[in-house]
Amino acid sequence: MGKFVMKEVKTGIKFNLKAGNGEIIATSEVYTTEAACRKGIESVKANALSPVEDQTVEPIEVQKHPKYEVYQDKAGEYRFRLKARNGEIIAVSEGYKAKPSCLNGIDSVKRNAPEAPIEKEEA
Repeated sequence: MGKFVMKEVKTGIKFNLKAGNGEIIATSEVYTTEAACRKGIESVKANALSPVEDQTVEPIEVQKHPKYEVYQDKAGEYRFRLKARNGEIIAVSEGYKAKPSCLNGIDSVKRNAPEAPIEKEEA
């Protein structure tokens, strides 16, 4: 089973959603407070089962927020971002060389996030 791991960084606190094997599936922005970080985690849990908008194919079938957006970055890698109901980005992925791997990452968030416990990484 996956878990959310909160981690302090120089500029604040962020979280990673990790799969059962310890791989990072998605990561957050840096929050200024632990409370804000926990709110971000709750938002990911609440929005984890959102539909996917594939922005790598034409025509783009636009989905309403909340949603996952699949896109290609400047290096040509596939990435996803999860957006909340208000359009804010609440989690992002690493770059994937292949689109199916990116889609597997989304499936992993959908499977792991809703019930994932929250841990705090000790510095």
